[in-house]
Amino acid sequence: MSVPARDLAPPAVVLLDLDGTLADTADDLAQAMNTLRAELGQPPLPAGALRPYVSQGARGMLGYGLDLRPGDARYVELRDRFLAIYADCCSGQARLFEGFAEVLALLRQRGLRIGIVTNKMERFAAPVLRALGAWPDADCLITPDHLARPKPDPEGVLLACARFGVEPAQCVFVGDDRRDIEAGRAAGTRTVVAAYGYLPPDEDITTWGADARIDAPAQLPALCQRWGSA
Repeated sequence: MSVPARDLAPPAVVLLDLDGTLADTADDLAQAMNTLRAELGQPPLPAGALRPYVSQGARGMLGYGLDLRPGDARYVELRDRFLAIYADCCSGQARLFEGFAEVLALLRQRGLRIGIVTNKMERFAAPVLRALGAWPDADCLITPDHLARPKPDPEGVLLACARFGVEPAQCVFVGDDRRDIEAGRAAGTRTVVAAYGYLPPDEDITTWGADARIDAPAQLPALCQRWGSA
C-alpha cells in the first residue's frame, strides 16, 4: 500500500513509535505476562502468540494473555502487577529492529532529526532506549507522562514538533498501529506504516489512510529522500 503524499514540506524530522517500529520489545513483554500467568497458576503462552498485541500495551497483553478487559473486576490489580513485573525486565531482551541502527545514522547524516512518540510510559521507554543506545535528538521522548491524551490524539505528535521547532508538515511519523497513523494525520504530518511491526491478525492496513508503508526499516531513508526531493 502506498498512496501519494500530501503537498507537504521536505522532511526535517522523523518521529518514530517505539514498540513494533523502532524496537522489538515483544520478548520482554511476553516474559512479564508469563511470569504473571505463573503467579496465577496458568501455563506459559508462546511469545509469538502474544506478539501481535504488544503495540496495544498492557490492555492488549491482558486481553489476550488473561482474557481481561478494562472494567473487569481484577483488571486494575492485575494490570498494575503486570507492569511491576515488566519494570524489572523491560530492557533485558529488547533490540532494535534489524538495520535500524544504520538507518538512524544515515537519517542523521542527511540532516534529519529523530524523535520518539510512544504510548509506553517513560519509566519503561527510557530504560529501553538507553539500553539500545537510541536516545532521540533534543531529548524528544514523548510519552503519556507528558500528555493529557495519548495517541490516537495528536497532542504527542504536536508536542514533538514543538520540541524541534518545526511545523507538522516538516515531519514524518512512522508507526505500526492504527493509532499512530491517526495521530500523525490529525497533527498534519506525513505518515508511514511500519508493516514489519506488531500488526494484529487480519488487520487491513490499507484502511488506515497512511501516506506510505515500509516492509523493513532499511526502506525508510529512501522514502524520506524521495519526499525531500519531490
